[in-house]
Amino acid sequence: MTTDMPAAASDAFARTGRPTIYDVALACGVSTSTVSRVFGNPNRVSAVMRERVEAAAVEVGYTPRPLARVEAPGRSRTLTLVVSDIANPYYASLIKSAEAQARAHNYTLVLTDSDESPRVEAENLRHVLAMSRGGILATSRLSDETIRALARHRPLVVVNRRIEGLPSVVADTANGMRAAVRHLAGLGHRQLAYLYGPRNSWANVQRWRAVRDEAAALGLPVRLLGPFTPDQQGGREAAGALTRAGVGAAVAYNDLIALGALRQLQRHGIRVPEQLSLIGCDDIAGADMVAPALTTIGGPTGVIGRSAVDLLHAAVAGGRATPASLRFETQLIVRGSTGPAGTVATGGN
Repeated sequence: MTTDMPAAASDAFARTGRPTIYDVALACGVSTSTVSRVFGNPNRVSAVMRERVEAAAVEVGYTPRPLARVEAPGRSRTLTLVVSDIANPYYASLIKSAEAQARAHNYTLVLTDSDESPRVEAENLRHVLAMSRGGILATSRLSDETIRALARHRPLVVVNRRIEGLPSVVADTANGMRAAVRHLAGLGHRQLAYLYGPRNSWANVQRWRAVRDEAAALGLPVRLLGPFTPDQQGGREAAGALTRAGVGAAVAYNDLIALGALRQLQRHGIRVPEQLSLIGCDDIAGADMVAPALTTIGGPTGVIGRSAVDLLHAAVAGGRATPASLRFETQLIVRGSTGPAGTVATGGN
């Protein structure tokens, strides 16, 4: 068996600059016919082989041929929306507004959930984008290189992330994080923690940097705790880390982590905000219905969904998205989970 790239394939790569099945075959040490079967007739290969080849395809930036086909005019009026976790209430408003705006532009919106997995997201996109005019990636976990490779075949818009050369729609949660730190400092807190979310989240990195830099400007020490999964289970784990850290205030990557931590702290007799102040991010539905209501950072999620569809529609129609990147302000929404510095909560989880 050989996986050497024939001269014709080498010439094709030189002309297009795009990876081919020969690159995938070389990357995972299989024949080109095996790679072809994985993408053309996957039932003829084992699940282990499929995963091996698909992982190699993501690594080299190869996109299967269906994405490279040029659609005939009017063949499809479908757009794809990818979210990182459909169970996260943050996406409800974004999905609803994006669907309504897609309908206004005479498109059908197809929704897919990556389940916080770059591998699942890449697999879903390869299948769904082949039948779509373009896609919106909301809080994508894929690498910049993989997204750029996909964007060579279909117009893409990224939400809550910036990638040079691609249209994006971003809520300025970093500015909200800076406001959150100033709020806690104004309440007399002299040390705080950031509850770190997914490592491969662009938004998480921006939020942590904003907390770190604003705390440094105010002369406040800040502890980085995590990473934690961006759900309530992650929040429950964060609660134990918080009590061991011995800080009096914390800012979480998102509301789900903050709410999970809030409930776990209360189960162990730690009073919020008397002993520990908590701030979330996203202002999800229900954040104001817990006791105490969650102080959080909110933005125009519905507007973001509509704007992403508008940018994608402009790209699909052949025009340039102007402006290519949109940024929307956020605000700190002060509720009952933050209060004056008091007795620091310490102990186990």
